[in-house]
Amino acid sequence: MLEQDKYIYIIVALLPLTSLMLVLQVNPYHALVMRAILGAIATLVYVVLGAADVALTEALVGTMLAVTLYGIAIRSTLVMRLGILPQDIPESESYFTELLTSFKRVLHQYHLRLEVLEYPSDRALNQALASAEIHAICLPEQSPEAGSSSETKYHTTIRVHRLWEIMEKELNVPETTLSYVRTCPPNEFGGLYRPVSVTEEQE
Repeated sequence: MLEQDKYIYIIVALLPLTSLMLVLQVNPYHALVMRAILGAIATLVYVVLGAADVALTEALVGTMLAVTLYGIAIRSTLVMRLGILPQDIPESESYFTELLTSFKRVLHQYHLRLEVLEYPSDRALNQALASAEIHAICLPEQSPEAGSSSETKYHTTIRVHRLWEIMEKELNVPETTLSYVRTCPPNEFGGLYRPVSVTEEQE
């Protein structure tokens, strides 16, 4: 009897240990795995203690449902949507490809994905930014030397302040310049965005 109690104590002790590991987990994908492990251990504890009906409820509702919803939330929220105009980017443009690679590298450090969305016109692109469909837009810079054969420069406009802070800190590439904007209601500024300086935002 005492030998059986020892195994029960060990299994039950895994619950707070797994819970602590889940709370301290930084990577959301690892946290998803830890949540599944926590649910499995909780189910096992209920079975060992003779509560088979509670164990079934925990496995189907508590664990399976929670992991499924959490997985959907991760896939839908941990992403940066970047809007572009495909006609402004030549197929042979290697600098833009390098820029996207740099974006992905920076976002990967924060467990984010990059999703590139194409829009047919500049107005549609700005409307998507104003309506919060996308988090940023990337367009070629209009420079006086546009007719030269030098490499193309891009300007990235970001509407989420935290994303702008991350890119401003981590993105050190010459292919693009960054700016932060606060989106405005369509009836006030025609569905376009209004640039906001860092000083104005702090005020």
